[in-house]
Amino acid sequence: MTVPITADQLRKLAPNARTNYLAAFATADADLAPFGINANKLRVAHFMAQVLHESGELTIFTENMNYSAPRLLEIFPSHFTPAQATAYAHKPREIAERAYGGRMGNGPEGSGDGWAFIGHGLLQITGRESYEKYGKVLGIPLATQPDLATSAQWSLKIAAAEWAASGYRGKSCNELADLDDIRGITRAINGGLNGFASRQEYYVLTSHVWP
Repeated sequence: MTVPITADQLRKLAPNARTNYLAAFATADADLAPFGINANKLRVAHFMAQVLHESGELTIFTENMNYSAPRLLEIFPSHFTPAQATAYAHKPREIAERAYGGRMGNGPEGSGDGWAFIGHGLLQITGRESYEKYGKVLGIPLATQPDLATSAQWSLKIAAAEWAASGYRGKSCNELADLDDIRGITRAINGGLNGFASRQEYYVLTSHVWP
């Protein structure tokens, strides 16, 4: 038996949700089941907490790269010196190229990959490597059509595939959820603990919806 995610629950958690995302969740029962996410309430609560944070309560389609200099040094401390942060501040395309170029399967800075493969979708899939990986898992041309990650048809499926493939210290996100390890899940999804307080707050909300 799977744990349902209903329209009423979504309206409670994300009152300003985008139409595409709401449509995606209409088939949540079928789309999450192959990945084991809706096998129990704890997994659903943790999955939804991460989704709500990453997607701004189901309102964000693509990552906002319009960072100030201080924020660049906070988010990407290994990619910008103070002088570089000042020079790149509020230049989204240039920021993406520097922050993401040459890693995560992207070509070097200036190749266009950093900008093309910024975060998209419910869990903000990032980097050419991930787009190719989850496109292959789902049999879709995600690397050539990144906007599929925000579509009604594929956004939830892509987020589910990313969740299922991510892990921390040898444990999958589902295993970490079963252990109620939000810190481990955040590291698996984010690669660090950016926005951890927000993710915790969302988990308080989702754990009451799926107690």
